[in-house]
Amino acid sequence: MPLRLYNTLTRRKEDFRPLDEKNVRMYVCGPTVYDRIHIGNARPFVVFDVLYRLLRHTYGAAHVKYARNITDVDDKINNRARERGVPIATLTEETTRWFHEDLGELGCLEPTAEPTATGHIEEMKAMIETLIAKGYAYAADGHVLFSVAAMNERPPIPGHTYGLLSRKNRDDLIAGARVDVAPYKKDPADFVLWKPSPPEIPGWESPWGRGRPGWHIECSAMAGKHLGESFDIHGGGLDLIFPHHENEIAQSECCTGKPFVGIWMHNGFIERGGEKMAKSVGNIDRLRDLLDEFPPEAVRLMLLKTHYRSPLEFTKEGLQTAKHELDMFYTSLRVSEDVENKDAPVNQPWLETYLVVLEDDLNTPMALTELLGMRADLNKAIYEKDPKRSGSLRNTMRAAADHLGLLQNNPQSWARWQPKSAAALDESKIAEFIDLRLAARKAKDFKEADRIRDELASQGVVLEDGPKGTTWRRAG
Repeated sequence: MPLRLYNTLTRRKEDFRPLDEKNVRMYVCGPTVYDRIHIGNARPFVVFDVLYRLLRHTYGAAHVKYARNITDVDDKINNRARERGVPIATLTEETTRWFHEDLGELGCLEPTAEPTATGHIEEMKAMIETLIAKGYAYAADGHVLFSVAAMNERPPIPGHTYGLLSRKNRDDLIAGARVDVAPYKKDPADFVLWKPSPPEIPGWESPWGRGRPGWHIECSAMAGKHLGESFDIHGGGLDLIFPHHENEIAQSECCTGKPFVGIWMHNGFIERGGEKMAKSVGNIDRLRDLLDEFPPEAVRLMLLKTHYRSPLEFTKEGLQTAKHELDMFYTSLRVSEDVENKDAPVNQPWLETYLVVLEDDLNTPMALTELLGMRADLNKAIYEKDPKRSGSLRNTMRAAADHLGLLQNNPQSWARWQPKSAAALDESKIAEFIDLRLAARKAKDFKEADRIRDELASQGVVLEDGPKGTTWRRAG
């Protein structure tokens, strides 16, 4: 069964057919680097990481290119640097590093390209000059603006008029545009491609004076530079459909005269109490804080338990449930790996059945259900002392989970994870207690051995005696 993806442009699922199977290309809008990301910001990066993994599996890693940009030119950045009293470069370098650290802990693969806006100013200016030359943009009062009317009068591609992606009418377009209604605009719906910069904020020399790019032209220029004039998939959150992605289509297609993107994909919002999570509302949870409180894989699992196009209601109880579910998976893996052959063959028919589920528009909830079925069969094989079957099921479950970026930890390491805020015994101290308990048991001082076990239990450490000796895990 071919990969099927929901295309926002057509409002239906479509078979994914790349322009070139040897060069499959995907672009995802990255962060504006002025602050740590919150859990709502993190959702698209996990969703499209799963898609990236699936594309690599289908077409081969060498044939898939994934570009995810860094927006390091933006008024939010300028304002935050001024508030903190730090140079803009210091702020963007710091927040970019935080972004990489957080996504690394979440298990997201690195993209094949990560362009920055500041590294592509020349490409942006070249696009703007082309749009002016073709009559789709105009300079006014130090600004350059895209003309929506010009695009609608002369669509670069038949039927591709402004508003095709968002399905908004003219009144909605004007009311919803993230632009000021300024006297230099020919039409209220026109949007900024270039704007003047005062001396105190970043700016670059251009034919229209010292200035900086508008937000939308940044992604068009970066995507075009790294993926070409036309590519396969463009992803982001629902809030980017208009005006950002609508404007990307307009300026890119008017510049090149070619279709910009084959499939547009958008993930739903994360909500809290039925309201979209947003910094402006003040109902956010920073990803860094959650990663300090919960295992990163639990955060990732929570994000994948709801289909990417649906809203996701966030609660910390949901994270605790995800951790408990992973505890059970890792317990099965640990018991299996203690006694079974690690090189047992993967059950390919079962893995292919699992992939068919995932290939149906990234149906991660159903894929997780399949994983639960594998775990139940693995537990049964362990109970029945069937080493051949349990080894195969274990490795099949691992291979399947890898497509979701889950079960990436060593079971023992998982069992020993603790929140950064926890005041718990360190591993060297626990090892000392285990050695003392072992000595007490050898001396047949079982009362002392039990006392040590109970002392560790009181501090959240559970001992487990097995054929290969004593192991331990954190309680909870």
